[in-house]
Amino acid sequence: MSEKIAEIELRQRSEILAAARDYPYEIPRRSFVYSKHRLLDFDPGLCDRRTPVLAIGSNQSPARLAQKFGHDAAHVIPVQRATLRNFDVVYSAHISRYGAVPAMLQTSQGASVTVAVTWLDDAQIGIMGQSEVAAANYAFALLENLSLQLDDGSTLSTAHAYVSSRGHLCHGGPIGLAAIHCEGRNFPAMTTAQALELVRKRTAPQIPADEFVLRLVSDDDYRAWVTRLIGADAVPFAYPCRILHTRV
Repeated sequence: MSEKIAEIELRQRSEILAAARDYPYEIPRRSFVYSKHRLLDFDPGLCDRRTPVLAIGSNQSPARLAQKFGHDAAHVIPVQRATLRNFDVVYSAHISRYGAVPAMLQTSQGASVTVAVTWLDDAQIGIMGQSEVAAANYAFALLENLSLQLDDGSTLSTAHAYVSSRGHLCHGGPIGLAAIHCEGRNFPAMTTAQALELVRKRTAPQIPADEFVLRLVSDDDYRAWVTRLIGADAVPFAYPCRILHTRV
């Protein structure tokens, strides 16, 4: 075992493994307002003059919002449940710095996937971009001609989203996130733990499962190597969109 792996074991190995395998974490079924690490009742009045940004994976989770915005108690983020037609949430062909196979949108005719709309101000878009765009895994884009129904019955035809720059992970086709509800899903679905095991068997079957995940977290070069391997047959995001910001 490398020194980096040994260091990880001292940093509570089980928590690091859970952070990778439990993605996208606990997602409330109702709309809410994130404020000061608390969940408040949804207030549509707080959405005024904010940008609707799709949250399709862990950005729907209060725990993840706390990681990104908890440093400043002034951040208030309305998070509204929604249904997006003709899309699904599938695994992207890359590994996150915390060892998960993260989510991406992909087209899926006839499917209706449950997502959220995070109503962000300009400062919050900048903070979100530091984690989504800066690592070159996603691009900030404008999606138009959508069929996006909010849980209050209203609809949006336009929304922003972080779309994968890597394409979707292939296993005979896309793989849906089992944690994300989708009516009429056209693809098989897996938990993130199962997706990581699929990646391990494809790239490093000789390495035990826990050690593989710990190495993904501890070794940037190894994580990049695994990402390159699983990206060899990745399929790009298939919906026309206008890219607004990407890593240069």
